Amino acid sequence: MDFSLTDEQQLLRDSLAGFLSARYELEKSRSAAKSVAGWQPEIWRGFADELGILGATLSERVDGIGGGPTELMVIAEELGHALVVEPFVDTVVVGGGLLSRSGGEPADAVLREIVAGSARTAFASLEPSAGESPHDISLTARKDGDDWVLDGTKIVVTGAPLATHLIISARTAGERRDRDGVTLFLTEFDAHAPSSGVEVHNYRTIDDRHAADLTFTGFRLPAPALLGAEGGATEIVEATLEEAIAAVAAEAVGLMRKVVADTVEYSKQRQQFGQPIGGFQVLQHRMVDMYMELEQATAAAYLAAFALSASATERARAISAAKVTVARAARFIGQQSVQLHGAMGMTEELAIGHYFKRLTAIENEFGSSAYHLNRYARLTRP
Repeated sequence: MDFSLTDEQQLLRDSLAGFLSARYELEKSRSAAKSVAGWQPEIWRGFADELGILGATLSERVDGIGGGPTELMVIAEELGHALVVEPFVDTVVVGGGLLSRSGGEPADAVLREIVAGSARTAFASLEPSAGESPHDISLTARKDGDDWVLDGTKIVVTGAPLATHLIISARTAGERRDRDGVTLFLTEFDAHAPSSGVEVHNYRTIDDRHAADLTFTGFRLPAPALLGAEGGATEIVEATLEEAIAAVAAEAVGLMRKVVADTVEYSKQRQQFGQPIGGFQVLQHRMVDMYMELEQATAAAYLAAFALSASATERARAISAAKVTVARAARFIGQQSVQLHGAMGMTEELAIGHYFKRLTAIENEFGSSAYHLNRYARLTRP
């Protein structure tokens, strides 16, 4: 399999890397993440107007560029390397994927706004009593005249405090864990001025991102809020979340490349017993192990990206394998880098501490290692 980039893809990587190197400062981004705003709007505008990455993987029909999995992998890896907190995966990958697969003029209108940089989306999917399956849904949507009425709770809706639009998964038929009967709804949203029938609890996550818990009580949506076919959203959600896992795996590779490079450089500078600690063989072995984990994670992430265009079963296997491999590498590399930096590794003064938090969060994002290991086993049974 050829993992080399085309000239256009290499230009995309170089342009994004150059933009982030010149404009994305870690200290400034952390300050923005901890502020009420939670992000840097001028960076998002640069993504849209100067780089065009918000539309790089979206269809030309909605003013996108029409790129594929490789472009997504390139972008996500560079965003990870710079520890970008702006909601690219939440908006472009998850929101863009759900809207593109659902279809319809309302969805296309929001997609055009995403490409232009004026819309950001959040997907309300997880629930307090649900497992890790995307069709384990208790929140209900019932018809009342021409409207839909939603009741239930969603938790850890990442990107919600920054979102202009909310996509909600609800059960319109069947029992809680049934694959059929899951429906998507699209609505405009303001987490700081919620509509009647929605209670919003905003908070910052351990990795300096923003999320919210949402409680819907008699929340009314008009008929055009329905996305796609009623009751048939499960396959759309699964395919979109698999694409999101591939993006996060590539992001993790970018994070780990930075962490390994910084750790090696630190080991050349930190003196102990009159010599750099990188001269001690036992620590050299640790850094070799970190490098090996990085290479395995990179291979798994690349295979996952290429598998996005494969059959559903092959894609699902590659995605779950990548999730398990990347999660293991993220834990090992993150913990080893902190230990090799000593007490300074856990502080916010060094980049390592911030990267470690994001790597820790990625371990369980879009499903834990245990969930994906069991899923892989089910998919490979004869």
